Amino acid sequence: MSSASTTVAPSCSHCGSTCKLHFVTQDYNRRIGDEHFRHYRCTQCSLLFIHPVPDDLGRYYPNDYYYVPESIDFLDKNHGQEKYKIDIIRRFKTSGRLLEIGPSLGTFSYAAKLAGFEANAIEMSTECSQYLNNVAHIPTVNTADTDAALLSLEPFDVIALWHVIEHLVDPWKTMDHIARSLKPDGIFILAAPNPEAFQFKVIGKRWPHVDAPRHLYLIPKEVLVERARMYGLTLESATTDDEGARGWNTFGWEYWLGNFMRDPKRKAFMHGIGKKLARLMRRWDQKEGRGSAYTLVFRKAGS
Repeated sequence: MSSASTTVAPSCSHCGSTCKLHFVTQDYNRRIGDEHFRHYRCTQCSLLFIHPVPDDLGRYYPNDYYYVPESIDFLDKNHGQEKYKIDIIRRFKTSGRLLEIGPSLGTFSYAAKLAGFEANAIEMSTECSQYLNNVAHIPTVNTADTDAALLSLEPFDVIALWHVIEHLVDPWKTMDHIARSLKPDGIFILAAPNPEAFQFKVIGKRWPHVDAPRHLYLIPKEVLVERARMYGLTLESATTDDEGARGWNTFGWEYWLGNFMRDPKRKAFMHGIGKKLARLMRRWDQKEGRGSAYTLVFRKAGS
């Protein structure tokens, strides 16, 4: 059944205000089916979300969503790409217990382990969890129930979500459990697509970071700051122009054009054009507040 069937407009899960239909889109990134997905925007806080959420979300995470290597060589080769994340965290914490939620193959967790943190993870993919536990030797809880897993673990000095919160059915409940799972003076760091991005204003519903239906939410930074405050977390740092955001800027232009093509050769050609377009758009993408993704750092009050 199509998600574009007649639907009563929902209330905002953050502020309770009325919401209006913003656009209807499809799975342009992976083209798994031809269903339509309705995105509503809150008239007060601008939270953007899919409604209704598909009953069969797992269908949109195919087997090739994760590539699982066989050896540690993959992590040894790629963990350097996570250095900028470690550098951000080291401004606030230089050691301690660290948890990554949704690590996939764990390049960040592995980098954190090498940097001296006691790295742990929660991951829903069985294959990725086995790789993390048995190859990377990073203690990993294999579950899709993040909230229950958090309740079962000892408190952490750092909890990280790198482009995970937009996938969660109930991000506020998870944020609450994260805050409870931090030690006093602990750090919560997350990155997510930025609905105030210059790209989104230009591209609209075909923006690759909409990624329907895998991205259930596009959350304005201000909403996360308000929500975090409710859970005793204070904003310490915010940017839309770190190394990660710049990479997502390029991704956005590249895949926007590439997604118009189905033929692999034509798709590759348009990806190349997209990379050139990204260079032309850099001055707008790199304006603070307008990058394709934000990175936020919150601190829990000390004891």
